[in-house]
Amino acid sequence: MMKNLIYDGTFDGFLTAVFCVFEQGLSSATLQNEFAQQPGLFSDNETIYTDETKANRVWKGLKLKLSPQGSYQLYAAFLSEQEGVEALLLDYIQYTFSQNKRVDKDYSHPSILKIAQIAKSVGREKHRMEAFVRFRLTKDQLYFATIEPDFNVLPLIEKHFKRRYADQKWVIYDLKRKYGLFYNLDRVEVITMDLPENFIATNTDDSFFAAEEFEFQKLWQDYFKATNIASRKNMKLHLRHVPKRYWKYLSEKQPN
Repeated sequence: MMKNLIYDGTFDGFLTAVFCVFEQGLSSATLQNEFAQQPGLFSDNETIYTDETKANRVWKGLKLKLSPQGSYQLYAAFLSEQEGVEALLLDYIQYTFSQNKRVDKDYSHPSILKIAQIAKSVGREKHRMEAFVRFRLTKDQLYFATIEPDFNVLPLIEKHFKRRYADQKWVIYDLKRKYGLFYNLDRVEVITMDLPENFIATNTDDSFFAAEEFEFQKLWQDYFKATNIASRKNMKLHLRHVPKRYWKYLSEKQPN
């Protein structure tokens, strides 16, 4: 009978479930996020509780067997949240531990090739978030940005923003996944919060944002308009570098 291991959706939870696969010697197992669970008619379901010791043992073992790039690809693929990614990752991990050499560039193996492709897509989204995130200054002098990335890239962009904006308090909030990162000038914390609808939708409501924020947005829009040369406008090229779905983050793309 198929054993279905249900974990809590975290990377540590996933690694704990992987540990259980090896510990129990399971030859036929599936790993499922409890928030995307699809119970099988003939499967034996078991809830796996996250155990950091077990998760760290698996991760430490993987880092010994994989290159730094391979470890990154595995983690990035997990953050993709794509349907069925757990099966690919489990197959990848089982193959890794079965070999005496590094396998993360063995693209003849279907799971390794697919994980590399998924990780590349996640990496592309990470770089776009680092480029297109725009902060707005709130009345309590907190820089606030909202994002809705295709993949769960917040854990991947944390270091970039902590390093780049080390002298100011900021929040980057993922509206799709309903959690965010808060930097308090000392460390980054994971937060959840209830946001009013008009907090996200408006660029003109002064209930939340400081007056100088709107002045800055207007100044930036005027600068963008003044430097834009209509005769040299290449919309096709522009859309390739700045896809339309990212325009909602950019002050220069908002109506006056």
